[in-house]
Order: sequence, then C-alpha cells, then structure tokens
Amino acid sequence: MAVVKPFCCVHPAKGLEQKIAALPYDVYSREEARRAVEGKPLSFLNIDRPETLFGPEQDMYAQEVYEAAKERLQNMQEDGSFVKDESPVYYIYELTMNGRSQTGIVGCASIDDYEQQIIKKHENTRAEKEEDRIRHVDTCSAQTGPIFLAYRAHGRIQEIVESIKASSPEFSFETEDGIRHAGWKVTKKRTQEELEEAFRQVGNVYIADGHHRTASAVKVGKRRREKHPDYDGTEDFNYFLSVLFPDDELMIMDYNRVVRDLNGWSVEDFLGKVSERFETFLIGGPKKPEKKGQITMYLRGYWFRLVMRQEYIKKDPVEGLDVAYLQRELLGPVLGIEDPRTDQRIDFVGGIRGIEELKRRADSDMEVAFAMYPTSIQELFAVADAGLLMPPKSTWFEPKLRSGLFIHEI
Repeated sequence: MAVVKPFCCVHPAKGLEQKIAALPYDVYSREEARRAVEGKPLSFLNIDRPETLFGPEQDMYAQEVYEAAKERLQNMQEDGSFVKDESPVYYIYELTMNGRSQTGIVGCASIDDYEQQIIKKHENTRAEKEEDRIRHVDTCSAQTGPIFLAYRAHGRIQEIVESIKASSPEFSFETEDGIRHAGWKVTKKRTQEELEEAFRQVGNVYIADGHHRTASAVKVGKRRREKHPDYDGTEDFNYFLSVLFPDDELMIMDYNRVVRDLNGWSVEDFLGKVSERFETFLIGGPKKPEKKGQITMYLRGYWFRLVMRQEYIKKDPVEGLDVAYLQRELLGPVLGIEDPRTDQRIDFVGGIRGIEELKRRADSDMEVAFAMYPTSIQELFAVADAGLLMPPKSTWFEPKLRSGLFIHEI
C-alpha cells in the first residue's frame, strides 16, 4: 500500500520553465556541467551542480559550494523566478519523445515506505555519491531532483490522468533534444483524494532511476526526525519528491558495453572463446539485437550476432538477465573484467547514443563493443520483488526527467 501525497510545490514562474529546467545533475561530468550553464543564468544546473558557480580550482564538495546552491535557490524565489503553491497539489508531468509519450504523477512518497520495502530498489548505492546529495538536500532544505518511480498500471489512475490532460497545461515547452515537456496542476481536493486512494491500491512501487537521490533523501529525513523527536509524520521531511509512471508507458533503452582490449587473446582465439558460450554469426552491418538472448558484437571492422546458448541461461531473476550472461560467460572469464563497477578497461554507452557510437569507440579508444537487448521493466520488477540487485548499468531510461520544474521544501 503506497503512500503518495500532494505537496506545496516550488516551481518556475509561468513562462520561465524552459529557461530553468535542466537535465539531472548526474548525467554531466564537471566540465560538461560548466559548459552546459554558459549563457544560461537561470539554468537549474547552477543549483543542482553549484560548483558551476565557482572556478575550476574550487573543491566541488566544500561546504561553501552547497551554501551557494542554497543562496541561489533563495535568490530565485525572492526575485520571483520561483513561486510556491499556497496549498498542497499534485502535478501531472508528460514527456513526449519521438512521438511517444509517458505521463507521470508528481507527488511525495514516504520514507517509511522505502524503509519497509514498499518502495523497492534494484541497485546498490555508493556512500560518496550519497553524501554529496545528503549535503545538498540538507543545506538547501529542499529536494531538487525528482525520483523516477514506476508502478504497475492502474485503471483508475489512468482515468484521472486522462481527464486532467483534457484541459490546457500549466506549461508546455520543447527542450534542445526535441523532447516536449508539459505539466498540469491537480488542485481539486476530491481528485487529490481519489489519486491518493488509488495509489494505496497499487501495492509496491519501484525505483526506476534515482537510487542515490532516494537514499540521500531518506537519510536526511531520518536525521531530521532525530532532531525533532516529537515529529508526528506529517512533516515534509518524512517524504521525498517523486514522479510515478505506469509500467506500460515506460521505455528502457539498451545499455551497452565497450572493452579496451582482448585481455591478451589474439582475435582468432578470442572468437573461439566467444563461440564456446554463444552461437556466433557474421552479419553484414550494425544491427541491434532483435530479441532477448541476442547480443551484437563489433570487433576489428566486423559485426557479429551472438546468440546465448540455452544450456548456459539461468532462470534466476538476476542471472537470467542478458547483461548478467555476458558478464558471467565472457567479460569475466575471458576478458578479465571481474568487477565492472571499478575496472577501468570497461565503459558503458547508453542506447540513446546509437549503435554507431559503439563502432566509433571500438575503432578509437576501445577494442570490442557489445550492443545489448534492452532489459524490460518486468525484469526490473522481478529482480526488485526478489530482493535482489541488478548488475551495474543494466537499464537506461529515456526520456530524462527535468530538474527544476518541481521542488519539495523540507
């Protein structure tokens, strides 16, 4: 039984949404973030990645950097760039990419639901990445990046969403990458109650993207509970900013692998090792895998279709994933990539970059590339339901939610 509540949202003043909205903080390197804010003084990236307000020599984790984010957020509220809703609301947030739309509900999820595994995860988090967002949320007293949650589609929620979308949106704009963003405000108390009740019926919800933001928000909330032992559960620090999408509208793209060398194998011997664990076919050009159990490999100017052998496929929710098969049968024992989280010889390429990017990498700084068939949302749910964790870089969600459109003060 999931708790999803409306909240008093801080959001861009009407007409400023496009100038403020920014991609999530963690899709940028430091240099990319610096370039992204050039000539864009209102970009929310200046708040999400406040080191952009300093010179390149500045320690990006110094406390004054987080204080600068707090000051910028306060200044933008004072000058009217951001405004705050006077009473709790939900928002409906639609993203349209290449003619395909997905629509989520912006609200606040419960940190208790996360602790009790009503909100389920499928990835581990790294302490240093958590600490950065903990300090950011705590210093700003605000959650600035929404958590991307997924739930099994629910008929009543869909009916409510469609009825609201029949009216004119509060905002609608297209970003530089061609994605259309639109938002509607849900102000009617009766509709809010219906949404809240419907979410109590969906059972579990799942973190699709934003594990570090979730863990950080939960830890800040628990710290504030310690500082306010008389809390009653209604305080904003008991909840975290989320956008919840039905599973039947989500698109997971492939998350591909490139490896720097063949671990000392000759091309012939390496292909022999590949053939031990895969049926191997030479194909005429760059063709993505057509179904689960297939991988496309690029090596030295040639494209291969690799088909997993049935005798090596496992039924376990994690070990049965295509990315797990590749790691278990080839990357680890043949190419020597024992820990893909830390090994500098492997890199990961999001499917949004296209299969030609794999060829470019393998022909330049890498040696061999593997194009994967996308992990499905049902596979993600199965892993999370089993209390297990996916291999790193198993899912790439598109389109990306924009930060700065919805802010939750705690």
